[in-house]
Amino acid sequence: MRNLITFLWKNYFFFLFVILEVFALFLVVNNNYYQRRVFINSTSDFSGNILASFDDMSSYLSLKNANTILSEENARFYNMQPEAFLISDTASFYRNDSLYTRHYVYRTAKVISSSINRRNNYLKINKGFRHGISPDMAVVTPHGIVGQVIEVSENFSSVMSILNNNARISAKLKASNQVGSFFWDGNDYRTGLLVDIPSHVQISIGDTVVTSGYSFIFPESQPIGIVEDYSIETGDSFYKIKVRFTVDYNSLYHVYVIGNRLHDELIELDKIDLNE
Repeated sequence: MRNLITFLWKNYFFFLFVILEVFALFLVVNNNYYQRRVFINSTSDFSGNILASFDDMSSYLSLKNANTILSEENARFYNMQPEAFLISDTASFYRNDSLYTRHYVYRTAKVISSSINRRNNYLKINKGFRHGISPDMAVVTPHGIVGQVIEVSENFSSVMSILNNNARISAKLKASNQVGSFFWDGNDYRTGLLVDIPSHVQISIGDTVVTSGYSFIFPESQPIGIVEDYSIETGDSFYKIKVRFTVDYNSLYHVYVIGNRLHDELIELDKIDLNE
């Protein structure tokens, strides 16, 4: 305290000068219209720039929350689409009718880790049992498929990526509905292969490849990729089609987990067919 008093006493001329300057500036601004307008405009620009900077920073910080809200709204939208329901009677199409059964349920999730540079790639998402996630659920984005849930804990799930040696799904050419088998060949994470398409089928570069709906995991017509190239070996009866993914697996963040509510029923029916 003594040091502060000593400092103020030694420099009181300087502080007195500053106080008098501020007082003089106040009098000039307060009693002269032109100077008052200049001062107001200058301070308005300064304060406006400060507020704009804070607003930009606030908008950036809230972007993450906005994306989360948007993905949840999209999930609710997907849950109301006709594709999410199973129509038991084609003569009826009433959402609240007892013949109109929900087939798929969409849930949002966030990717917390992933890989693309291994032969068998996996992801982890921030949803688990307590959020309604279970094994064999599909994981997608609005741009295309991602993989399927294989292990689930209370709060997290492990997803086998489509970029995995064990991942093989039923797919089709959207233009012709010709069904084949799709997998990743382990080379470029941006492309995969569609095989088992007969040689008599007409194929064009740019054709869309989607899920066939034949599996009990992925709904029909989920995007996979675009035909980039195709070939057929001499004497072979099936094409080898190179497909460029519509999803960038190196930048996954928000995803949707799709649950097939009729999965167990279909599995049981499949077991009966196999035993016969």
